[in-house]
Amino acid sequence: MLFILFGSLLFPMVIFQEEIIHIFFLVNILSGILLVSKTRSFLLGYVILFILGVLFFVYTLVQKLSIEADYEVVRLAIYTLFYALVTLEIIRQVWHAKKVGKNVIIGLMSAYLSLGLLAFFMFLSIELIHPSSFSGSAIVGTIEQKSDALLYFSYITLLTIGYGDIVPLTPIAQKATVLTGLIGQFYIVIITAVVVEKYIMNKKKK
Repeated sequence: MLFILFGSLLFPMVIFQEEIIHIFFLVNILSGILLVSKTRSFLLGYVILFILGVLFFVYTLVQKLSIEADYEVVRLAIYTLFYALVTLEIIRQVWHAKKVGKNVIIGLMSAYLSLGLLAFFMFLSIELIHPSSFSGSAIVGTIEQKSDALLYFSYITLLTIGYGDIVPLTPIAQKATVLTGLIGQFYIVIITAVVVEKYIMNKKKK
């Protein structure tokens, strides 16, 4: 997930957006499948990975055709479904962990990063279906050019920083923005507090 978020700092922007980021997403999904492989949801993960692989192959063949927008909506829907599954599984494992160790801390951070990606998929889907739902100096050009701005906006909203450089205009975009901010606050207040409490209790027992 860190490569998805900050890979553009390591690779040329055009190459990263057109090719490399899709590979990182597939690798990230494979990691998610390993995470949920011991749960009842693992078959869904394999199905989604297969569909994404097919879509990625098709995208390389038809990216210049008019059906590209339809492909993007389908791809985002699959990403959203899979990351929601993985995020819930991470939170479940963190919530039920009896001891707070390195894996729990990494899981806590990974779930938060996944929530930001879920918000990004939601915002990008809204912009695809309802163009001009967001306004700002960075929200210009093609949907690929808007992606970085919406990725930035998703984490700024999740963190409830709110610089105001990107603004949701349509009602659905505004509601999605409020939902993202609420989820970010609930995660920090509830999930993080539970992990801290378990850590303190473990220290007291020792």
